[in-house]
Amino acid sequence: MSKVWFITGAGSGIGAATARAALKAGDHVVATGRKLDKVRNALRDVTGENLAFVQLDVANEAQAKPAVDAAMKAYGRIDVLVNNAGYSLLGNFEELSTAEIEKLIATNFYGVMYAMRAVLPVMRQQRSGRIINVSSLAGIVGFKHCGAYSAAKFAVEGLSASVAHEVEPFGIRIVAVEPGFFRTDLLDADNAKYAGSTIGDYAAEGKAEAMWSGYHGTQQGDPAKLADVLVRIAGMENPPKQYVAGSDALAVVKPALEARLEELRAYENLSKSTDGSF
Repeated sequence: MSKVWFITGAGSGIGAATARAALKAGDHVVATGRKLDKVRNALRDVTGENLAFVQLDVANEAQAKPAVDAAMKAYGRIDVLVNNAGYSLLGNFEELSTAEIEKLIATNFYGVMYAMRAVLPVMRQQRSGRIINVSSLAGIVGFKHCGAYSAAKFAVEGLSASVAHEVEPFGIRIVAVEPGFFRTDLLDADNAKYAGSTIGDYAAEGKAEAMWSGYHGTQQGDPAKLADVLVRIAGMENPPKQYVAGSDALAVVKPALEARLEELRAYENLSKSTDGSF
């Protein structure tokens, strides 16, 4: 049976690649984005009756349910939600304004939450569904200049893990996808946002833009290959709760988790010392 996909941020990168992979698999796709012209242009060569375009600014809660209603009107069900929309905000934490951080979180975290709230009633009624939340390697491990971005992605991880327990009885599975460096527009000069102010004490470490912009276009991860894997995951009866994508991500995550376990063991007695006696 073919599936119906609802994809946010389908105008580029992993979102566009996933739309293509799902269509190639014979599924139906509702491709959404804040700028519909961008989404249509990204998928201009795969248009057809299996593809519908719906305008959705994920940061605007009022747009979430109407977008889901449009998807239901087009295809009558939603089997897979892919929360992919997002952007990067990079800079030392002290140099980021509250307004910059709030805007990032509105898209990267609240956008995920709004889409889930809108889609979950549909999936509960169907007693089936898959939610794929695109997190990041930065949602597992902290990186310099990524305080705000990591905070949003760590929040996505926590939301995914917690809600998964609540909805599993309804046949709904939630997967947090943690890509390493993939050749997307995330670090493109027109998309990446950097701190709007500078603090002298951090100057010796260099600017965030100088550190991160050089990765653009050189990432080893292939969005098309990741998209093919997401199609496979969407078809699994028991998909992984967390999926680390890319050998570069694995190379960072494995030692980070091992170091955390080592520290846990080192302070095990101190942890137990807080127990009360009754």
